[in-house]
Amino acid sequence: MEERSLRITGADSTFFNKITNTLTKILIPTKIGMNGMLISIKRNILLKTFENYTRDDENYNKEELEKKYNTAYETYLAALDKYVMDSIYKKVKNGTASEFEKNAMSKYYEVTSLKENEYIEYKYRKQKYLMELDYEGIRISAKEKIVERYQKFYIAKMDMLYKAILKNYSIKVADTTNAYDAAKEWIYTKIFYTLEEYIKNILALKIEINDDENLQNIISEYEKYESYTVGKLDTRDNIEKNMVLLGISRKLFTHSLPLIVAEQCYEKLLKDARTLVQDTKIATKREKAYAMLINLIEDYNIRLLSTKVYWESPKEREDYKQFWNQYKENAKLKEMDFIEYIRQKEILFIKNDIKKLGNGKTDYSKLLKYYKRKLVDYGAMRQIKNNYQSIGKYSKNKEAA
Repeated sequence: MEERSLRITGADSTFFNKITNTLTKILIPTKIGMNGMLISIKRNILLKTFENYTRDDENYNKEELEKKYNTAYETYLAALDKYVMDSIYKKVKNGTASEFEKNAMSKYYEVTSLKENEYIEYKYRKQKYLMELDYEGIRISAKEKIVERYQKFYIAKMDMLYKAILKNYSIKVADTTNAYDAAKEWIYTKIFYTLEEYIKNILALKIEINDDENLQNIISEYEKYESYTVGKLDTRDNIEKNMVLLGISRKLFTHSLPLIVAEQCYEKLLKDARTLVQDTKIATKREKAYAMLINLIEDYNIRLLSTKVYWESPKEREDYKQFWNQYKENAKLKEMDFIEYIRQKEILFIKNDIKKLGNGKTDYSKLLKYYKRKLVDYGAMRQIKNNYQSIGKYSKNKEAA
């Protein structure tokens, strides 16, 4: 089309040729421009169908509106995908791409690499990638009203996609077959990465535009997360950050990241935290790691186990019930003697964790020794030569160091 021109004959051919050349430049743009126009058209149709679909009006056929919305969404994604392959890919290949376009293509390859072995994850992450790419362009170049219209759709759709991705991970973590056992460590990493990605990109946007009135009860936890976004994080910082992410997830993703999966995520963090305390040689760093472990034990027991309904055995349920009653009893000290409250709480957590460590396969002998020294310092255990013996109401059994 670019090589063609209108053949006008007659006295005013020069004039018409000038007009034709101008129209050619306007109406026959490059593939980037053409794709941009197509995306804009598809986006506007999508937003209109989304607004109709989400409108509260009984006079509308909800099923028909949903069908139109889904069709508009599919054609919109197809236009974005075409833009990536027709425009960005060719510019990268020709060496004319900007840094933004190079990064965009790199992320595209990263997503498409999932297609063969992780198709479900690929399906959701590709949609997320294409929308993020378009949103970045809209945010930079579009008018404020268009940005606001798009944000409503963007947040709603991203909520659905993140929930679907986390649900897919949850199924793998909860799988009791051997298929995913070797890869579970990687799945935990993906869960924490996805939670952080959502909180950084979507929750932050919701808070910024005040999209949801129910967000007030997690603002303080979001601010805790923000404190971990500055500076370089060490192992302890990362465990604490992941603990905050899990805490927020209990309010945002209770169905897509159910309690049984969140419990396994907490247990993974507890394992990492115990190992860190056990392996840290420098006393000051070890104390900081220990303080983090105590906070994690409290978070796990209070935020998660206290809401648990189904237990694997009556004994586990009874053991936790005793722990919970003791925890509530200790809480009465908080107003009267805060220092004693902290001391009794730590003693309770240590004694409870010692019981759990005795049932595992991991060698925690160094951590057990460290725990028992803490109990001696708090007067909850006495040391006789090379042995520790519990005193008071906690236990009367001798425990080897």
